[in-house]
Amino acid sequence: MTVQHINENIRAQKDILLHHPLYQHIQNINDLHRFLETHVFAVWDFMSLLKALQQKLTCTTTPWFATSNPEMRYLINEIVLAEETDLAIDGRRQSHFEMYLEAMQACGADTSAIDAFLEDVMVTKNIFISIKTSRLHPDVKAFLDFTFRVIEEGKPHKIAAAFTFGREDLIPVMFTEILKNFKANFPQTDLSKLLYYFERHIELDADEHGPMAMQMITELCGENPQKWKEAEEVSVAALEKRIGLWNAIEEHIHEQHLVV
Repeated sequence: MTVQHINENIRAQKDILLHHPLYQHIQNINDLHRFLETHVFAVWDFMSLLKALQQKLTCTTTPWFATSNPEMRYLINEIVLAEETDLAIDGRRQSHFEMYLEAMQACGADTSAIDAFLEDVMVTKNIFISIKTSRLHPDVKAFLDFTFRVIEEGKPHKIAAAFTFGREDLIPVMFTEILKNFKANFPQTDLSKLLYYFERHIELDADEHGPMAMQMITELCGENPQKWKEAEEVSVAALEKRIGLWNAIEEHIHEQHLVV
């Protein structure tokens, strides 16, 4: 099996995401806020997948010892460098999560839910307890729980599959177009940081991180058919959890419309 086979076998889930009715429901700034306020959880847990891979593929403890595959070290460290310390729109160094939070604040979205959740994680020191006891939508809980179950299992090829295939590259392109329309229709709302985030995401994924992540999967699975099978299963499951996340956001927006 190859990454091409996995891409072919997850096409159905990617098509559902690409044509999800959620996009048609984002009609005003309040709708956009609801999207951002839930999607931010996916932006955050992506960083945990990233750091889990770095822990598995490089040496992050002392005393330091060289890990067995220098190419893998290079691939993950290059991705971490950009995701954790990229250049923000104003030239500062920020993680993509921090960029997203600032973009939310700039356009008037509420960050209190993600802030409260992260504070609770620090208190409980147990991500699964924080997920279970949170007031998040069940599909958002399922999305987060899946991510951290994969991380906890500790198999690098599975973590890499969730990281690589579970975070499809179609959505950022679509949302950049949506945001451009919003910018024209709501010029009083500051969407510059949000547009920068999505455009930067597209640039890095297309030119650097996408090919690197695919190479990482190939290296980790090698000639082992069981690893390829497991990587495909995780990829399908990760996309199905993302569909559930999209369903939850659509439900939030629909409820908001009913109240109005």
